[in-house]
Amino acid sequence: MQARPKQVEIVEVGPRDGLQNDRQLLPTEIKIELIRRLAENGLRRIEATSFVHPKRVPQMADAEDVMRGVAGLPGVSLSGLVLNERGFDRALATGAFAEITFAAVASETFSQRNQGTTVQQNLDTWRAIGPRAKAAGLFRSVTIAAAFGCPFEGEVPVERVVELARSIAEIGTDELSLADTIGVGTPYDVETRFTAVREALPGMKLRAHFHNTRNTGYANADAALRAGVSALDASLGGIGGCPFAPEATGNIGTEDLVYMLDRTGVASGASFEGLRATTLWLEEQMSRRLPAQTAHVSLFPPALQAA
Repeated sequence: MQARPKQVEIVEVGPRDGLQNDRQLLPTEIKIELIRRLAENGLRRIEATSFVHPKRVPQMADAEDVMRGVAGLPGVSLSGLVLNERGFDRALATGAFAEITFAAVASETFSQRNQGTTVQQNLDTWRAIGPRAKAAGLFRSVTIAAAFGCPFEGEVPVERVVELARSIAEIGTDELSLADTIGVGTPYDVETRFTAVREALPGMKLRAHFHNTRNTGYANADAALRAGVSALDASLGGIGGCPFAPEATGNIGTEDLVYMLDRTGVASGASFEGLRATTLWLEEQMSRRLPAQTAHVSLFPPALQAA
């Protein structure tokens, strides 16, 4: 394991992964305001939406309208998730993105349940999209979903993750993410898998995506930092989940992650107090308490309360 870095990027996925599985359909204007508030509080990489079929993920049906509302946010790199060429064409047409995110899946069953394709067909799709994204000047990030376990097949061998990572790298990407889509990983798993990928692909920019289903997400995030990961996904309020993964719960909460990083001496550029306030605002919009914790306890150290 390496020493923790002095700083890390946080990729805010709440507007996409956080909302895609929620029973509540937030109005477009609230999604736009959420993204603006996230940007105002120091988050510089925001996954704003996904370009998927509205019947399969109705929460993302307003993708183009959302992007029209947030295009041009200063100093913010907006990204959109695409799963096929049609989605990529839609995202490209908005002209609002600096990044594009694509998801490959580590297991055959989940790949077909989640995206309606085999693992190989999914790679072929990225082979068609990746070069086009590069030609368009977009930063390309590919996520290996279910990299720590599959809800249908169970354990996913490390060797399979490494093989898939090599295939993606051969096609071309600027960043590779391992996602614990169903929240089954432990710090040991994080160390093992990221070390294996880093050794197979030296120099590759690594990113981690953790769901907190079994309450290991924050420990996993800390382990990822010490395993050479330079970007961590998080979702404001800890909202999230996957519509096609049984029992998958929310992502690690952005404000909770920032609290941990601040106390560990790892800079993220995000404002803990501002994110805490934004979570309370979002709870008002969603009419319920959200899973993350630090918005509901007193500020620490106490001197912050007077700030």
